[in-house]
Amino acid sequence: MTVDTLRPPRPAVGAVPRRVPARLAAPAVLLAATAVLYVWGLGASGWANSFYSAAVQAGSESWSAFFFGASDAAGAITVDKTPAALWPMALSVRIFGLNSWSILVPQALMGTAAVGVLYATVRRRFPVWAALLAGAVMALTPVAVLMFRFNNPDALLVLLLTLAAYCLVRAQEKADTRWLVLAGLCVGSGFLAKMLQAFLVLPGFALVYLVAAPASLRRRLGRLALAGLAVLVSAGWWPAIVAAIPADSRPYIGGSQDNSVLELALGYNGLGRLNGDEAGGLGNTNQQAGLLRLFDTEVGGQISWLLPAALILLVAGLWLLRRAPRTDPARAALGVWGGWLLVTGLIFSLMQGIFHAYYTVALAPPVAALVGMGAALLWERRRRPAAVVTLAATVVVTAWWASVLLSRASGWLPWLALAVPAAGAVAAVAILALRRARVRLFATAAVAGLVACLAGPAAYAVETAATPHTGAIPSAGPSGFGGPGGFGARGAFGRGGFNGGPRGAFPGRPGQGGLPGGFGGGRGMGGPGGGPAGGAGGGLLNAATPGAALTALLSADAGRYTWVAATVGSNNAAGYQLATEKPVMAVGGFNGTDPAPTLERFQQYVAEGRIHYFIGTGMGMGRGGTSGSDEATRIAAWVQETFEPRTVDGVTVFDLTTAATPSAAA
Repeated sequence: MTVDTLRPPRPAVGAVPRRVPARLAAPAVLLAATAVLYVWGLGASGWANSFYSAAVQAGSESWSAFFFGASDAAGAITVDKTPAALWPMALSVRIFGLNSWSILVPQALMGTAAVGVLYATVRRRFPVWAALLAGAVMALTPVAVLMFRFNNPDALLVLLLTLAAYCLVRAQEKADTRWLVLAGLCVGSGFLAKMLQAFLVLPGFALVYLVAAPASLRRRLGRLALAGLAVLVSAGWWPAIVAAIPADSRPYIGGSQDNSVLELALGYNGLGRLNGDEAGGLGNTNQQAGLLRLFDTEVGGQISWLLPAALILLVAGLWLLRRAPRTDPARAALGVWGGWLLVTGLIFSLMQGIFHAYYTVALAPPVAALVGMGAALLWERRRRPAAVVTLAATVVVTAWWASVLLSRASGWLPWLALAVPAAGAVAAVAILALRRARVRLFATAAVAGLVACLAGPAAYAVETAATPHTGAIPSAGPSGFGGPGGFGARGAFGRGGFNGGPRGAFPGRPGQGGLPGGFGGGRGMGGPGGGPAGGAGGGLLNAATPGAALTALLSADAGRYTWVAATVGSNNAAGYQLATEKPVMAVGGFNGTDPAPTLERFQQYVAEGRIHYFIGTGMGMGRGGTSGSDEATRIAAWVQETFEPRTVDGVTVFDLTTAATPSAAA
């Protein structure tokens, strides 16, 4: 008997389906609950990641900035990613105005849609309850709750990859070329959301189709080549257009050292993430890479709650279907999701470059799908001792691991860390004892085990939804920063982190103190910002929060200037831009290490009267690592030497339209 027997037969043509409303109601309830979880209280996170919110604001004001993903409407420099993830948010802001809801609701809707696509994919070969279980597991994964309520590029990436998996499952069933090409288009479009990370699913996807599609080998290879062409076209059209436009007619490509999308994709956001050699990065080779990274204190509470269960059920499912025909759709579905999980999980575990725990949201769909499908396969064979023992063991292992993760959040719901393993053990014993009992009794034991397994991640998910999140490195769960080894530690930003500050911080001018702000300044960053008690200063990972007087100063006569201000670092610039809704130039891009603009070009802008102010917060950034440009350092030094500073709301400001200081003129 194959897993197809798990699905009830389709009604004959002309027959009246009796339970269609119930079947529609179940996924509708799942999606409605998911939407509430992802949208409720969303505005509390404000601008969330101000780096991307500023680019969204720019795209809502300028179609050129929209297309290129520029950080400001005047188009000085782009974000350090391809721009597709910004487009839905920018369109929303164009329609509804600039606020946190218009930025974040599209993310929540994409997350809800991803859960719906996952449900539909599992439902093709497994019962409704298995698809509902998969959808619920994904919806309640803490890192999914975090990222579908946040404005990083991951929401669109996950949606597109889940759509690709759905298309591949459809393509494998009948060797359908159209569905396979659609899968390729979805993966290629994922590149426009988060570059090469989208391609991590390709090895598993291609292997499944090559092995399991019901067609001759020649046709399978030919159709895979066609799908590869679809990937290339959908991923390459935007970089090709950008490359064809003269450099002086478009924004600088942020994150690259040679103003090239290709270099950005293969370097800073590509091989550099694997080996830690990131040109323009901060020299922070990650020292916590290893096979167990997904279970460590930084990442474990984000994604690993049901990861052991997914791996156990993947192996069990493949074993149970080992004698199925080559083209068996159920086994192929296991291969689709299992390949996604194993390849992406291994890359995340072993990569030596910049890695953040929230990247693991890309593992939420395969973990959830494997749990739903594997549980269905074991349920079908519940009369077999091996299947029942595997089911009970999965419950015990999952509940135990949940207790370990819960115990890491010291002081938060300590009773839950005790209740979950106890409930799991009782449920496992009941599953073993009731194997030959009535189906309802056995199902009751299985549901009890399911509740024990989901209690931990559900509690984390609710806590995550109830907590505002801002900054560049959000983290799910009650500890706020992922527990020990989280935000600011070596595991979160690599060796040296960001608290130590870069080389080349500026000393004060003669008779003055050092410039305020700098690397890691700003509220919530563990150090003083641009003013007293943190003031208005930003930093590498957090945006500035300008006061009323500074905002008014920057906004005055804004129409006379291309940029109302310039400052080192994209997050510094983002805070001022979001406060004024006027273009602010991010000198040096995100890290302050991009050669954009050069000192000569900046001086030309100043001579032409195109920049009004230079904001001193962040002048300690510039060249903070072992590679990258020092143009931001040179620009900040020239401004300091050439113009008189003034202090507004505790922030040092230079008026670039005034005459040079006497010492500079001499």
